[in-house]
Amino acid sequence: MVRATRASGEKPLFWVGSSKRDLLTFPEEVKDDLGVALSVAQFGGKHPSAKPWKGEGPGVLEIVEDHRGDTYRAVYTVRFEGAIYVLHVFQKKSPSGRRTPRTDVELIAERFRAAKQDYEVRYGRPKE
Repeated sequence: MVRATRASGEKPLFWVGSSKRDLLTFPEEVKDDLGVALSVAQFGGKHPSAKPWKGEGPGVLEIVEDHRGDTYRAVYTVRFEGAIYVLHVFQKKSPSGRRTPRTDVELIAERFRAAKQDYEVRYGRPKE
């Protein structure tokens, strides 16, 4: 069995649903920027471009990256003590201005519930 090696203090990063596959379709610069921000979260920090996600309460954050006129987002949670979960990664294509489309908001809520269940299976009941 091959075991991934982590640095001291680094929390594991879990990708929910298609989030990692979606990230891999983004431009290289966006992938790099989002990757750095997620890495900061793995070590307990908050990247300057991370801000609270309004919808799932405290501990759910989003990173917004603009690239060549397009906006890319990654929503993740740091609510669980032992791991970081990337809930949704998407290119924002909202016809309603700044508002995030309802389908993305609902998907994030669904994936947050899935992350909570996964965490309970892996680590036991989370301390929230």
